[in-house]
Amino acid sequence: MRRITTYLGLACGALLSLAGCSTMAPTYSRPAAPVAGSWPEGPAYKQTATSDRPVAGIPWQEFFVDPQLRKLITLALDNNRDLRMAVLNIERSRAQYQIQRSDLFPKVDAGATANLQRLAADLSGTGKAENFNQYNVGLGVSSYELDLFGRVRSLKDQALQQYLATGQARTSVQISLVAQVAFSYLNLAADRELLNLAKDTLASQQSSLQLVQSRFDAGVASALSLQQARTSVESARVDIARYTTLVAQDENALTLVLGTPAPPELLPAALSETLTALKDISPGLPSDVLLRRPDILQAENLLMGANANIGAARAAFFPRITLVSSVGFGSDDLSRLFLPGSFAWSFAPRITLPIFDGGANRANLKVSEVDRDIAVAQYEKTIQTAFREVADALAQRGTIDDQLTAQQALTEATGASYRLSQARFDRGIDSYLNVLDSQRSLYSSQQSLIGTRLLRLSNLVTLYKVLGGGGNQPKEAIAQQ
Repeated sequence: MRRITTYLGLACGALLSLAGCSTMAPTYSRPAAPVAGSWPEGPAYKQTATSDRPVAGIPWQEFFVDPQLRKLITLALDNNRDLRMAVLNIERSRAQYQIQRSDLFPKVDAGATANLQRLAADLSGTGKAENFNQYNVGLGVSSYELDLFGRVRSLKDQALQQYLATGQARTSVQISLVAQVAFSYLNLAADRELLNLAKDTLASQQSSLQLVQSRFDAGVASALSLQQARTSVESARVDIARYTTLVAQDENALTLVLGTPAPPELLPAALSETLTALKDISPGLPSDVLLRRPDILQAENLLMGANANIGAARAAFFPRITLVSSVGFGSDDLSRLFLPGSFAWSFAPRITLPIFDGGANRANLKVSEVDRDIAVAQYEKTIQTAFREVADALAQRGTIDDQLTAQQALTEATGASYRLSQARFDRGIDSYLNVLDSQRSLYSSQQSLIGTRLLRLSNLVTLYKVLGGGGNQPKEAIAQQ
């Protein structure tokens, strides 16, 4: 048996040395990014201090400081089904790559056969019945393709790039998931705060209605003032019903993102201004962002895979050499099966050269070239989309603080106006209609302030997301992959 292994090892070594290490795929060159070399400038953008640490390198555990949100993100990473599917896609692509890679090596099989036959006397040359026995045992290489023109290697390279692309897709899913948990958390917090505001406003409006009702009964207030007060009360009730629905829907959305019901103690009561410890976010250079965003890296992996496919299509025009060989022992007597004289081997090379295929190979090459061009366009579009997402987030970031400051000042002004109107009404100087108008203006301004605060916090999350933050994985997860 040692002799068989020695012969087979020499044969396999010879086959592998004959196989080519190069492919006929075009030399890959990364397409130039079809975007500007710097972020847009103008009134909507503000200058930010440069940072040596890219945002993509900041773990989400460090970016988000809200302990409740951190726990919810951990729950989502453990239970979200989209992330699970992304991880399973990685395992599937890894297995497919291993299958494709295995074609680079001979398939060695061990086999043993026994053929026992008795020939009838009428059919034998001697006129007597005869027994024929045949025993064989050995190792064989079945249909190994000698990859002289890199067809198999090109297919292996394509499978490798597909596998790497699924890894980047998984990172993209995690980045989106981390951001979506934060968005859902903030929306729930804002709607709960709006619901509480509506309840407080209803209580205030009901007190005002009772006051106007008593003044109307005394003949001091007009019917118009009474109806205006009732209108304000019913409007607040409508808002309570609406925000109650929104809060329930926000909780359902958060449950879907988490993949499991959220513990009640982790749900926010109101918007928190301590979402992140970062005072500002530096976007860095566009070239740095483009090298770190996983969706762009995924698009490039797919482009490199399409480029490798061209090599396989080109190799189809050239001869394909397949080898079948075996070594072993054969005998008509089982007891003499492993004697020196029973050693046997076979070697059967086969070569095929395409002569006429009706243009199939040429069409297949054209398809692979067009697929490569499509992948280039998709890669460029991904870069342009990423650039636009960052630019939009920066534009909002450059103006949101001014908007928040103005909205806070507006809320303070409407609050002062309401208090003055109430004081003038108490002194009998002004009508209650002015009080109701001031009260409605204050309520609307308070709602807008909550919305603006939500917008500012969401912008921080958006910037973190579009700059590639949130894709970090625990070391043990990376080791498993």
